[in-house]
This record gives sequence, C-alpha cells and structure tokens, in this order.
Amino acid sequence: MFRAAVYSVKQAFKQLIRNKNMCTASIFSITSMLLILGLFFILIVNINLLATTAQSQFDTIQLYLEDDLGEEGIYEMENEIQKISGVDTVTYINKEEALVIMKSRWGNNGYLLDGLESNPFPNSLEIKVTNLEDADSVVARVKSMNGIEDIKYYQSIVEKLLNITDFIQLAGMILIFVLVIISIFIVANTVKLTVTAREKEISIMKYVGATNWFIRGPFLVEGIIIGLIGSGVSVAIIDFLYKKITEAFAEEAFVMFSVELVPQEFLIHHLVWIFISLGVGIGSLGSILSMRKFLDT
Repeated sequence: MFRAAVYSVKQAFKQLIRNKNMCTASIFSITSMLLILGLFFILIVNINLLATTAQSQFDTIQLYLEDDLGEEGIYEMENEIQKISGVDTVTYINKEEALVIMKSRWGNNGYLLDGLESNPFPNSLEIKVTNLEDADSVVARVKSMNGIEDIKYYQSIVEKLLNITDFIQLAGMILIFVLVIISIFIVANTVKLTVTAREKEISIMKYVGATNWFIRGPFLVEGIIIGLIGSGVSVAIIDFLYKKITEAFAEEAFVMFSVELVPQEFLIHHLVWIFISLGVGIGSLGSILSMRKFLDT
C-alpha cells in the first residue's frame, strides 16, 4: 500500500513536469476561480456584518432637535414620546455628549474633533422601541411634532443592504458554478494528455494484473496536486489583497458605518479550508472524469 502511494506521487510529479504547459493552465484556471470566489466571500461577509450591525440598531430611532428648542420644550417632547405605544425608553443626548460619542467612534482620529471652533452636533432624543414592528408607527407619530430637525431611521438602509447581499450571493453562485465547470474541464484535458501518452504502458500494466486503483493513483494525485497549488496561490493573493484593504479602509469603514471590517485572521482561516476543499475537489473530479473515459476502468 505504501509503495503504491509512493509510486503514484512520483508518477504524478513526472506527469506534471512532462505536461507543464497544460498543468499551468489548469492551475491558473483554478486560481482564477478561487480568487473570484474569495473576493465575493470578502464582500458578502463584510456586508452581512454591516447589515447585522444595522439590524441591531434598528430598534433605535434618533431624533435630531432644532437648536432653538429649549430645555423645557425638550422635556415636554420627551414625555409626549414616552406615551406613544411601542416606545420603550427615550434618552436625551445633549451636544457635549454627542461630541464625546463621536470622538470615541473615530478612535485614534478622535483628536481631529478637538480643533472645532464650535460644537456642530445637535441635541437629540434616542428612542428605543419595544418591538421592531412598532418602529414604523412610532416614526409616523413623531414626524408631526414641532422642533425636530431630522430623523435617523435604519429600516431602508437595512432593506437595501439585505437586497444587495442577496444579489451578490446569487451572482456569485452563478459565476462560481460556471468557473468550476470550466476548471474541471481544463483539469480533465490536462490528465487526458497524460493518459494518451501512457496508453501503451497502461495496457501492459492491466495485462500483468495491475489493479484499477493502482493505475488511477498517479492521475488522481496529479489532479489533487494541481488543486492544492491553485488553492495555495489564491489564498496567498487573497491574504495580501485583504491586508491592503483593511489597512486602507478599516478606519474609514468604522467612521462611516460604526462597524469594523471582518478581521483578516478570521477570514483567511476559513478561506484556507474552503479553498483547499474546492481545489482538491475540482482536481480530483477532473482526473476521475478523464480516467473513466480513457481507461475504461
């Protein structure tokens, strides 16, 4: 068993060197497919994180108040909103508190707000609803109140994010399916060249009693090696690209959306196993399909 495995590995490497041009094409095909999959995976995971964060804030309605609304007017509005059905709590946030909150969100760049000549943030009321289903009716009620400058409401944002995520997932699945078929076809053709070149040798091996799996072994290993190389190259490229993306946009994403990008270590750890599974699966399937047709075993 061990000798057969060693033989399969040695023969596989010889076949890879002998058909290096087609092997390179196979590796390039698998790498391209996995790179596109990786980019879609990065996009979907981060959009899902953003949508989840927005959904967690969906039970919060932010009312930005006009500057001329005094303390008494704010107090009366707060009491009136508290009486609305579906409202859980109402919290008053003055300008100074709003500035402190924004500084904390900006993280290391929070010091940039220290140079402001005046506080640009308005007073606000933060409304927590009892159930998400009550949010629409609460917003409809507070819109008619005087002294409100703007209302920050997350429902439309969440719906758009979820629609975008669904579209990207569907487009990604269709594209990956097409690329997988192309990759299998290219790997199969690579193995076909090797099978054709060794057709007489294979016939002699069968004649002297070599088992089907002994004959299949080198070709199956060849497909697996092609898949592993393609997986390794694509993981390295995705790791490099995502590192650059996080360095360039991590702080901006947090400032704009109050959410951090998915950590690089977490993302790459999961992508490694996905890529290896797909790469080896494509390589093996391409080899098996080729052997079934040419070896008739």
